[in-house]
Amino acid sequence: MVPALRYLSGACSRARGGFPGGFSAACRPAQGRPWPLCQGGRRASTRSFDVVIIGGGIVGLASARALILRHPTLSIGVLEKEKHLAVHQTGHNSGVIHSGIYYKPESLKAKLCVQGAALIYEYCKQKGISYKQCGKLIVAVEQEEIPRLQALYERGLQNGVQGLRLIQQEDIKKKEPYCRGLMAIDCPYTGIVDYRQVALSFAQDFQEAGGFVLTNFEVKDIEMAKEIPSRSKDEMKYPIIIRNTKGEEVQCQYVVTCAGLYSDRISELSGCNPDPQIVPFRGDYLLLKPEKCYLVKGNIYPVPDSRFPFLGVHFTPRMDGSIWLGPNAVLAFKREGYKPFDFNARDVMDIIIKRGPAGVRAQALDRDGNLVEDFVFDGGIGDIGNRILHVRNAPSPAATSSLAISGMIADEVQQRFKL
Repeated sequence: MVPALRYLSGACSRARGGFPGGFSAACRPAQGRPWPLCQGGRRASTRSFDVVIIGGGIVGLASARALILRHPTLSIGVLEKEKHLAVHQTGHNSGVIHSGIYYKPESLKAKLCVQGAALIYEYCKQKGISYKQCGKLIVAVEQEEIPRLQALYERGLQNGVQGLRLIQQEDIKKKEPYCRGLMAIDCPYTGIVDYRQVALSFAQDFQEAGGFVLTNFEVKDIEMAKEIPSRSKDEMKYPIIIRNTKGEEVQCQYVVTCAGLYSDRISELSGCNPDPQIVPFRGDYLLLKPEKCYLVKGNIYPVPDSRFPFLGVHFTPRMDGSIWLGPNAVLAFKREGYKPFDFNARDVMDIIIKRGPAGVRAQALDRDGNLVEDFVFDGGIGDIGNRILHVRNAPSPAATSSLAISGMIADEVQQRFKL
C-alpha cells in the first residue's frame, strides 16, 4: 500500500440486497467534441468492466487515463451522471495552476500540487492546450502581514516551489503597475488554464486507448452480485453491480470513486463510511469591466489569514482575457447550487446538522465537525470494501494536482487490487 495515502478508520459493511435492472446506455458526444462518448475495443459489450471509475470530473478522467495507459489489456469504464463531462467543480473554478506554496510541508496537497503543476504544464505543451504562466504576487499591505508573508515564503521553499523571491515596493510596481504593497512574494510558476479543456483531453486520451465513458448514468446503488443459478460463471467474474436511477446496471471487478461533491453519498451507497461529509460553500466572483482589465497582469493575492482555510479575495486573469475578483464564501443550499437561490432540501439538512467553525469555507468535515484540510483516500473491509477505493476529499488544488493524483491512484489500485 502506498505509504502516503491517508486511510480512514471506517469499515464497509456487506452489500445490501438490490433489485433487478437492465443495461442500455446511450452514447452521446461531449459538448464541443466530435468523438463519441462510448467507445473502446476491449470487449463487444460495455456491460462488464475490470475497473469502473465513478465520476467524470478532472480527477476521475485523469485517473481513468492513468489506469488504462498502465494496464492497456483491462476493460475500464467511467460513469458520469451528467450529459456532459467535467461540468461541475472542474468547470466552475478559477482556472489557476497553483504552485504549491500554501500547503503544509510534507502534506499530500503540497507534494501533489508541486508535482502536478509541472505535469500540467508539460501535458498542455504536448497537447497544444493554451495556458499562460502569468505568475502571481502575494502582497502584504499592512506591516503586521509581513511576518506571515515571510513565513509563507519559507514554506514555499520547503515545498520546492520554483522561482520564489521576496520583492519590495519598487519591484511590485514593475510586476503590477497598479498594485500597491509593502512587500510581496513573486511566484512566477503560477499560471492559468481552462481545466475543462484539459479534462476533455484526458477523456479523449482514455477513449483512444480503448476506454469507455457512459454519460447520463447517475449511480443509485452499489452492491455485490448474489450467486444464483441464473448468473453465468463469466458474470460472476464481475461481482460488483452498479445500478443507476433508471434501473440500468453495469458489473465490474473493482471500483474507484471520484465523485467530488457527492463523494460522501457514493461511499455510503457502497456501505462504506459516510465521513468525512461534504458541506458545500459557494464562491461568488465579480468581473472587472473590460475597459479596466489592463489594471491587472497576473494573479494578485492577499497574505492568507491562518484563522481561515481559504486564500482570501484575489484578482485572477482568465484565458478569455477577463479578470475575476473573488471569491467570497457563501453557504450553498444545494451541492451544485451555482445560483444564489438554488435550493435542495436534503443538502440543507445534511448541512444544518453538522458542527463546523463559523465563517469557514468548508469542503469536507469529519464527524467531530473539524475541517479536513488534506486529500483523503478511503478504502474499507468486507467483500465490497476490499474492491473499492474512494477519493473522499480532493478540493483545490485538485485540478492542478490531477495528473499527480492519478499516478498515486494508479499505484494504489495496482497494489490494493493486485492488478
